[in-house]
Amino acid sequence: MKYAIGVDIGGTNTRVALIDEDFNLAKRVQFVTDPKDPEGTLQKVASTIASFGKEIEGIGVSAPGPLDLINGYILASPNLDEEWWTYPIPEKLKELTGANAYLENDANLAALAEAVVGEGKDKRFVQFLTVSTGLGSGQIKDREIYIGAHGFANEVANCIMWQDGPSHGRIIPGGIEALSSGTAITTRARNAGLDVAHAGEVNDLAEDGNEVAVQIMDEAKEYLANFIAMLYAVTDPEICILGGSVAMKINDFVEDVEKRVKAKVMDPVKPYVDIRRSTLNEDSGLLGAGYLAFSKAAAAEESEIIAETVVLDN
Repeated sequence: MKYAIGVDIGGTNTRVALIDEDFNLAKRVQFVTDPKDPEGTLQKVASTIASFGKEIEGIGVSAPGPLDLINGYILASPNLDEEWWTYPIPEKLKELTGANAYLENDANLAALAEAVVGEGKDKRFVQFLTVSTGLGSGQIKDREIYIGAHGFANEVANCIMWQDGPSHGRIIPGGIEALSSGTAITTRARNAGLDVAHAGEVNDLAEDGNEVAVQIMDEAKEYLANFIAMLYAVTDPEICILGGSVAMKINDFVEDVEKRVKAKVMDPVKPYVDIRRSTLNEDSGLLGAGYLAFSKAAAAEESEIIAETVVLDN
């Protein structure tokens, strides 16, 4: 049995998993991320990997964006301090473990997991959106992450849907994350005077007939549907999978968004609109990271075989 490592670096916790070639999580360890000390956190990652006692194919690392995927850096993160920014995570992990490591956006890796073992496993073109604290996106073609020319593809949080609309944090006013994420829904409700702790409570008030909550939830779904309809127009996915706490926990959220999307696309596109709720849990990023490590190792092995063949032929 072959094994790879999946690492999920979050602003609160870091998770490290030993993943077998059938994409089972054989072992998993979680510890607190030090937001100011990347080296100390990665040393804990390395010691955890060593404790698993298995030879590994490689290490896939999930981190919040935006990232420099060409050079393997975190460019900026609302949850990790500047000590993490431009820190060479893959190089440091290789130094500590001897294994090749690969950094990738957390939403991209969740999308990859959906394309390999989730709702999109039988599809070639998979679009994924996580609607949770933030709003992230990933696009997969033939089990390969599309990163674009400079590694910024699907960094969608700042896509402006509402001119001079609401904002939060570093998000540009009217950006989709400032409208449809769980944080945005909660913030807008609190600013309107509602006593709520999370987006689910806003939705509960909406279902009870609170007019302010109804408007906030309606706008969150409407702008998200507008955005997804544009994705269908631009990239034509076979399936669009919604994950994250808002999509997973709010009743009929996904179904309502799908209905709205179908009303917004061209008639020939309507039959192909397929929006589903993720069936994977919070481990999707780890699974995607494991698959990334396996696929990179396989590609490297294939390159070596081709190189040896060329030498022999000469």
